[in-house]
Amino acid sequence: MISVLIVEDDPMVAEFNKRYLEQVGGFQLVSVVSSTNTALQILEKQTVDLLLLDIFMPGKSGIELLLHIRETGMKVDIIFITAASDRDRIQTALRYGAVDYLIKPFEYDRFKEALSAYREKFMFMKKQQVLSQKELDRQILYKESKVIAEELPKGLTKSTLQVIWDTVQSLGQAPFSTEDIAGRVGISRVSVRKYLKFLSDIDAIFVQVHYGTIGRPIYQYTYNKGKETSVKNFL
Repeated sequence: MISVLIVEDDPMVAEFNKRYLEQVGGFQLVSVVSSTNTALQILEKQTVDLLLLDIFMPGKSGIELLLHIRETGMKVDIIFITAASDRDRIQTALRYGAVDYLIKPFEYDRFKEALSAYREKFMFMKKQQVLSQKELDRQILYKESKVIAEELPKGLTKSTLQVIWDTVQSLGQAPFSTEDIAGRVGISRVSVRKYLKFLSDIDAIFVQVHYGTIGRPIYQYTYNKGKETSVKNFL
């Protein structure tokens, strides 16, 4: 089993991460902590394979914890799960060896993808003492050629995407919700949510999540001006 430590100061997000982790096989939760100082205390006492780490933390930030781990030579991998979406923090995280980076809010499928890919690499490296170039490329570096087909996900149509995209652009930089778009185009919120997720996946819109008084996530979107081409490729 791969041992995991969740480092997250928002209790609601920490609970989501814990529940998501329980749904992905092959992982064992060591603990959930709300500060990097507590995380360090655990890392100094026992073996942890993977940290699910937020950047915005009280005391030392997640980036500072990452740098400390690298400076001291601790053998632990890190997947960032954070609202930090600025280039500098992302580059720093990747340069210092973060194995993945999830920007809040994220879908369970993206979480599962990150954990599954890590598990595959972890188990492969655990079994191998010597790797061939072919094995390294295929299993670790993913160097095999991939064909990216610019096709809409199953269940989405170009005509509906065009209507929703036109509506999003008409709002300019004003934030909007699923309900706002559904009301304007006359399509169900469930359907609109699928299209907004797709637009978010291709970076055509930004998404932020807020948690209400009962802990329910509330999503707000804004138009990412300059990404028109990424959408036109699918229309």
